[in-house]
Amino acid sequence: MIAGPRWTLRLAAIVLALTATACAPTGANTPPDAVVAPESLTPVALAPAERLQVLATTSIVANVVAAVGGAGIDVTALVPRGVDPHAFEPTPQDVRRVAEAQVMFENGLGLEAFLGDLVHNAGTGAPVISVSAGIDPLPAGAGAEHGAWDPHTWLDPQNVIAWTRTIEASLAALDPQGAADYARNAQNYRVELAALDAEVDAQLAGIPEAQRTLVTDHEEFAYFARRYGFTIIGTVIPAPSAAAEPSAQELAALESAIRTTGVRAVFVSSVVSPALARQVADDTGVQLVTLYAHSLSDPDGPAPSYVEMMRLNARLIAEALSR
Repeated sequence: MIAGPRWTLRLAAIVLALTATACAPTGANTPPDAVVAPESLTPVALAPAERLQVLATTSIVANVVAAVGGAGIDVTALVPRGVDPHAFEPTPQDVRRVAEAQVMFENGLGLEAFLGDLVHNAGTGAPVISVSAGIDPLPAGAGAEHGAWDPHTWLDPQNVIAWTRTIEASLAALDPQGAADYARNAQNYRVELAALDAEVDAQLAGIPEAQRTLVTDHEEFAYFARRYGFTIIGTVIPAPSAAAEPSAQELAALESAIRTTGVRAVFVSSVVSPALARQVADDTGVQLVTLYAHSLSDPDGPAPSYVEMMRLNARLIAEALSR
């Protein structure tokens, strides 16, 4: 494990930065990006054949880290599959998992509001890396709870390609012996992600321009809309977190916009309660479609990996809006 005065000082910086991020007021104008930059990392002392112990915050981050790390790492996700990361509450067992990790990867941009206290309670010296560091962030809506920036960067595969560069650099710095493997894995995965991006674009190309409109359960598809040319008409919950509550006036305004613009579907994330979205869909006579936006499915489910999740979402959106 990493130890020594240098890492004691770095731990203090990590805790201060994470606590500031978790407590930052809405409207903060600096993205809470990388807690530790890859170039500041130093190697971990690994025994022969020992794997780097990696903890990722979400199943999506863990899946991408696993694709880059390959056989050189053991990676697990902190937030279980099927759980909304906005609403995740760590357990005492999670404190132990953080304490045992040699490196942690977070999405960043305020998604993991729980992480500051968790790192503090674990007393860990492991570095925390934001995979979204360096990505051009979109502003969050007025109801944002976790800062000024929209954290849902992964819904644009080009952003995940950027993630792989941060992950590759971090793993190579921590485990120089595996650097060549990490570079090869990352390059192969970037090719796969570029092909995925083209595939999603082609899948969505048949949707007429007038029907390229989205209504979602909360503000999560802005990066997707920017990448693939959609207009977001509104959200059931006008905030980046499904934990917020819309007013009756906000719901009425959304339903009016759906009727006026001819929106064909309301899309809801698999990790949130669909009750409000179903009410809006029923009131306006449109489809309710479930997408995987925050979590992968179980391994035997329809979206067990990031690539398969994006494929599934593109197909479901195309089917719903092309009719």
